[in-house]
Amino acid sequence: MKTDSFALRHLGPRETDLPKMLETIGVETLDQLIYETIPDDIRLKQPLQLEHIMTEYEYANHIRQLGRTNKVFKSYIGLGYHPTIVPPAIQRNIFENPGWYTAYTPYQAEIAQGRLEAILNFQTMVIELTGMEIANASLLDESTAAAEAMALLFDVRSRDQKKNNVCKFFVSEEILPQTLSVLQTRSTPIGVELVVGNHQEFDFSNEFFGAILQYPGKYGQVYDYADFITKANEKEIKVAVAADILSLVKLTPPGEMGADVVVGTTQRFGIPMGYGGPHAAYFATKEEYKRSMPGRIIGVSQDANGNRALRMALQTREQHIKREKATSNICTAQVLLSVMAGMFAVYHGPKGLQYIADKVHGMASTLAEALNKLGVYQTNTAFFDTLVVKADAKKVKAIAEKHEINFYYIDEETISISLNETILFTDVNEVIAVFAEAVGKEAFEVSEYALENNYPMHLNRKSEFLTHEVFNKYHSETSLMRYIKKLERKDLALNHSMISLGSCTMKLNAAAEMLPLSMPYWNTIHPFAPLDQVEGYTKMLKKLEHQLSVITGFAGTTLQPNSGAQGEYAGLMAIRAYHLSRGDKERNVCLIPASAHGTNPASAAMAGMQIIVTKTMENGNIDVEDVREKANQYKDQLSCLMVTYPSTHGVFESAIKEITQIIHDNGGLVYMDGANMNAQVGLTNPATIGADVCHLNLHKTFAIPHGGGGPGVGPICVNEKLLPFLPSNPFVAVGGEQAITAISGAPYGSALVCLISYGYICMLGAEGVTNATKYAILNANYMKARLEAHYPILYSGEKGRAAHEMILDCRAFKAKGIEVTDIAKRLMDYGFHAPTVSFPVAGTLMVEPTESEDVAELDRFCDAMIAIRQEIEEATAEEPNNVLKNAPHTLAMLTADTWSLPYTREKAAYPLEYIAENKFWPSVRRVDETYGDRNLVCSCAPIEAYM
Repeated sequence: MKTDSFALRHLGPRETDLPKMLETIGVETLDQLIYETIPDDIRLKQPLQLEHIMTEYEYANHIRQLGRTNKVFKSYIGLGYHPTIVPPAIQRNIFENPGWYTAYTPYQAEIAQGRLEAILNFQTMVIELTGMEIANASLLDESTAAAEAMALLFDVRSRDQKKNNVCKFFVSEEILPQTLSVLQTRSTPIGVELVVGNHQEFDFSNEFFGAILQYPGKYGQVYDYADFITKANEKEIKVAVAADILSLVKLTPPGEMGADVVVGTTQRFGIPMGYGGPHAAYFATKEEYKRSMPGRIIGVSQDANGNRALRMALQTREQHIKREKATSNICTAQVLLSVMAGMFAVYHGPKGLQYIADKVHGMASTLAEALNKLGVYQTNTAFFDTLVVKADAKKVKAIAEKHEINFYYIDEETISISLNETILFTDVNEVIAVFAEAVGKEAFEVSEYALENNYPMHLNRKSEFLTHEVFNKYHSETSLMRYIKKLERKDLALNHSMISLGSCTMKLNAAAEMLPLSMPYWNTIHPFAPLDQVEGYTKMLKKLEHQLSVITGFAGTTLQPNSGAQGEYAGLMAIRAYHLSRGDKERNVCLIPASAHGTNPASAAMAGMQIIVTKTMENGNIDVEDVREKANQYKDQLSCLMVTYPSTHGVFESAIKEITQIIHDNGGLVYMDGANMNAQVGLTNPATIGADVCHLNLHKTFAIPHGGGGPGVGPICVNEKLLPFLPSNPFVAVGGEQAITAISGAPYGSALVCLISYGYICMLGAEGVTNATKYAILNANYMKARLEAHYPILYSGEKGRAAHEMILDCRAFKAKGIEVTDIAKRLMDYGFHAPTVSFPVAGTLMVEPTESEDVAELDRFCDAMIAIRQEIEEATAEEPNNVLKNAPHTLAMLTADTWSLPYTREKAAYPLEYIAENKFWPSVRRVDETYGDRNLVCSCAPIEAYM
């Protein structure tokens, strides 16, 4: 046994398991299974051309050495990204803890109460700091959150504004440059006209439906926006404010000024800069806009016993319901990072945050006073943490970099200096010394804070915040550690059992891949640091782009999209730019199969495309003749086809090359949704099937953890046609020669977690990633063989094989009064998270085991499903008081003095022998979804409720 082989650790089945598995499936070899699964005309004939395989030890040394080529300078660049202190108790117990980072999106609320509470804390923190009424459970970054604010305000225009096609949106010139770039990308396709200008000169014309302001401004100037917002509201112009969250501890919150939406990033609440991400953005608005709000909202409801229980609220806003009528395609939220940011507020509490904000502002005031003494005059008339000074930028830059310091150089004689939580008097004195040398004066040192505040007294925050008990209780490390553990115990994550979610690929997130995320020469780099300081990042990201291009068979890759849905949007915008570059302005029809992921039509609508749905046949395959008919019907307007491969039904359709050829013959391009890429890598690829662009979910196929619903990364890979149109960034030269504007704020999106996928590919190599695909197909077909005698398998390939996932048809059980939801809840009693429920077909379960699960775990899951099938057989429609309808069963139920149910306690809690070894107890009974939507509460109860 080659114990230094990473593949040995990543792949679940052992070599000795193969004979049993293959016999169960009914094939002689693994290659025979692959032959019967993937059509011959799309299989790769040559192995992938990737570099040699590294062992875990070799990779650890490699990534340390590569990291040391990054220069970790003190960063005063600002522009929405700041050095911060990650409390070690949060780093160790959440950021580095698989109990938190391997959890899935909390769709199954009963086994997600811990992270739901942590996210509710985050929402409460945002609501109270911004002065708004409702907040969501985080977004991707500040720039995309601002774009979502614009889209929401466009959606909630008055009837008269919609009737008169009022479509202008004012953008203050104080907005962050990367945010402006994303607004430019997102505005044009949906028919919004951006007008950039000085907010102090805005004329409040009735041609505008909305406006966005930056608070403080991009270079630190603090403005009082109350008068602007009042005048705007008088003219039915709704206002969004992008606000620095730490400044809201000191400054009047935008909600108290009358803002309609407040957005920003929580990065400086204990989340590393990581060369741009991942970070949790926040989005807060008024209660009246809750049904237009993007992303997820966590709400308070009750369980079957009437006890408090949390869940994801307002599910009807999900894209798979609204599809092309959705106003947002947000799928991933940065949950792991929002949990960290919320816990930062829990740990520090209101007084701790006040101390941090006072320190930052005090240091900024102290530095301003000192620089003025040097004759380096500060020009911001009011500021929180950022100074703008006049000096010779070229001279200052040379001296500062000699001292390993980065400022932001606005022009040849103007410099911005943003201070942060990590600042000490020694750092301030170092900055003073740099400027003293630049102006030829003697340096001096300061050791006391300047006394006065440098913003208007009337903007001083007067309202209380974070009054709830949770923010005032856990301020010692012991108490915080126990609180985090209490929440973790309520959640079922991959460190307990397999999460067999179809389409979501919950695979191993190996420790060797995760460790570099905590290394300071990777996680402390500012995304706009000079390129000569980020050699390690540049090499790693370029190599990862190359690896993904080789795997997909394409010419180039951008890593900028920071979720799968962002990748869809980026790919469609590249297609749109391609057609426009050829003068084909009329090409805006997007064909989407009826079985597609819900984000597909939502992304296409956001890209300004007309969506035409094509039929699927009874066997689940795309109706080729319907595609041909519609492609021909719209041949002069055809922009593209969006297709998932293998199909959303978990099948390699043999007609895929015929389908892509039909699109090309009619002047369109093919976008491949990469959600099911775990069944392709090394065996076929998007280029071979005829696609022009695909996105990849790095948080699925390429081993980035789901983190309870994010971080996600959704890079797109493109052919030569689309290479010129890859997205740009206003600070760092990325993208193609005819680049579209930015998709997200940072040039490489969530660059820090790209290390995980880089490590995954480096340590598996060409053979390993190919075997990962083979074993994913092996595991799926093994489970299919075990389960098909008990549950109808809805779709199979032409030779009867599944790809990497399968759909169990549970619709017939309605005759016995059993819904698919009952099976999902009962699985919790067996220690498992449910597979994907009712997607892509209502009343079904879509199962995907991944390659990382061993045979013992596959058997445990199959045994559970077979036992549940027997329980269904015992159920009757006339008697709903059964073990499935009452699931899940809590410890409180099992230990109560009375037991009045018509089955034993043992059957409820220990239906199979293996469960006793490692019992997981759901912390609440079945959650009442309807009650929660009727009584929407999205924050912690006020302190009075506990008195």
